[in-house]
Amino acid sequence: MDKITFIGCFLLFGFFGFAQEIEEGVLWSADMKLNWTDFKGKVPPASVPAATTASGISYRYSANLIHHEVELDFEVNAFFYPNESWYKPELCDDLILSHERLHFDITELFARKMRDKLNRTSFSDNVKAEIRKIYKEILTELKEFQSQYDWETNFSRNAAKQLEWNKKIAEALATGSD
Repeated sequence: MDKITFIGCFLLFGFFGFAQEIEEGVLWSADMKLNWTDFKGKVPPASVPAATTASGISYRYSANLIHHEVELDFEVNAFFYPNESWYKPELCDDLILSHERLHFDITELFARKMRDKLNRTSFSDNVKAEIRKIYKEILTELKEFQSQYDWETNFSRNAAKQLEWNKKIAEALATGSD
C-alpha cells in the first residue's frame, strides 16, 4: 500500500495577493465575526482602499492507493490573515466592515465548494496533480467571484447592493451552497 501526503497550499486575496504562513491565520467559523480590531496590518503608503481583507483557502490531504483506487482523506479550510488585513479608521464604518466580513465569508463558500468537489471526484494514481488542478480552478472562480462582489457593490459604496450581497451570502452559508 502506497501513501501520498501533501500538506499546505494556500492563496490569499485582498487588494493584492499575499503569501503568509498558515499558522498566523484565523480559521473561519460561523460563530466568529470579524471586527476592526482583527485588522492588524499596516496601511500601505499611498493606498487607495479604505480597508483590505486578506483571506485564503488551504488544503492538506493524504491518499492511499490500493489497486489503483484512491482513498482520500483531506482537510480544506478558509483563513483570515490579520497581519495582512488593514483599514483606515477615519474612512471605515459598519457598512465597510460588513463588506470586509463578506470577503472572508465568500472565501469559506469556496472552501466548501472545494470540499464538495474533492468528495465527488474519483482520483487516479495521479492524485497530486488532480487535486492541484481542482485547487487552481477553485481559486480562479473565487478570485472572479470576489471581483464581481467588489464591482457590484462598488466596494461597499452602493449600500443597497451591499445589503443584497449580505443576504445572498448569508443564505448560501446557511444552505451550504454558493
